[in-house]
Parts: sequence; structure tokens; C-alpha cells
Amino acid sequence: MKHLVWDWNGTLLDDLKLVVDATNVCLATVGGPVITAEDHRRDFRRPILDYYAHVLARPVDEVEFQLLDDAFHDAYRLGMADVQLAPDALQAIGHWSGTQSLLSMFFHDELLIEVERHGLGAHLVRVDGLPGTVGGHRKVAYLERHLQALQLDPADVVLIGDSVDDGEAATSLGASCVLYAGGFTDVSLLKATGLPVASTLEGCESWAQGGAQGGAGA
Repeated sequence: MKHLVWDWNGTLLDDLKLVVDATNVCLATVGGPVITAEDHRRDFRRPILDYYAHVLARPVDEVEFQLLDDAFHDAYRLGMADVQLAPDALQAIGHWSGTQSLLSMFFHDELLIEVERHGLGAHLVRVDGLPGTVGGHRKVAYLERHLQALQLDPADVVLIGDSVDDGEAATSLGASCVLYAGGFTDVSLLKATGLPVASTLEGCESWAQGGAQGGAGA
């Protein structure tokens, strides 16, 4: 493989605790339940509107979703400065011998600031975040545009992410994918996709580099 596409939240960025805290803030605005990290890893899904509907056990329309999304991101931003990269993120990025990019569903302008703050800009040939003002969509259309902008054949690409949606986006376009078990999704759900799963980012990178030798398998 020639190129790695990294996911950001829950993959390179170790922000599960902040995401759970911010989710609880936004759920509280509509009288929702308090969730734990284990709840989030079991139930999280895209589109995120469907996730909120599941947690609240009732329909959520686009207007309410916008309010929930705004409340989530307001709370998330308050804790962003304290969040660190995953413990082996820099090592995994440093070991890769090909080109690398980052595709996130976090807001693009804020993402660029965070990528530079964590010292990753020099390693990445392209960084794409969410272009709009409300998120929560599936990743496939964004991945397709990301690869087109890089003029890459999906067959030459490995996506490293932490969600079932990451796997579905990659495989639907003909790219490879290895899933990281240390992020937002319970490992049993990742394994159920049939895709390789690794318990560390270095294991993910190593699988991408050469297949089975890298410790894929959580």
C-alpha cells in the first residue's frame, strides 16, 4: 500500500472521555440519560442523529439534532486543550514509509489548528475536516472526495479508523481498512465487520505496512 488515511477523533486523538462528557452535556439539555464510556462504545453509530434517537429512545428531527450537535460541540471545545494524542500516535505515523493524510468529521478550520498544535502537519500531505456547520453524517462521501483530491486509487489506500462507519466507507470505495480497538467502538462490533482489528495504532500501521506481521488482532 502507498498511502494511509488516518481518522482523527478516537483514533489519533485520545478523546473518548471528552466525547462522553460532551455527549452527556448535550443529552441533559433534552432530559436524556447519562451515558458511560462503555455505553458509548456499544451504541455509537452514524449518522449521529440515529445515535441520539437510540439513546433517547425516541425520534430526533433535524432541528433538534442541530441543537444537540451545537450543545455537544460547545461542551467539547471547552475541554479540547487538555486532550492528548493516543500514546503511540507519533510512533505509528513516524514508522509509515509512504504518504499519509487525515480525514476527520470534525470541523475543518478547527481541525487544522489542532493538527498543528499536536505537531502533525509536517507528516500529512492533506488534512480534510467537515466543511459545513453541522456534522454527524456517514464518512463515505467525504472519503471519496478526499481520495479524489489526492488523485489516489482506493486500491492503494489503507484507512485507519475506530468505527464501523470507517470500515464501511473504505470497503465501499475499494480501499483497505484496519480498525483501532482503542477508540469509540467496542471491539466486538469492530471484529464483527470481518476487517482486521488492532489494539494499538502501531499495530494498525504495521498491518497496513505488511499485513499480518504487525499484531493485527486485539
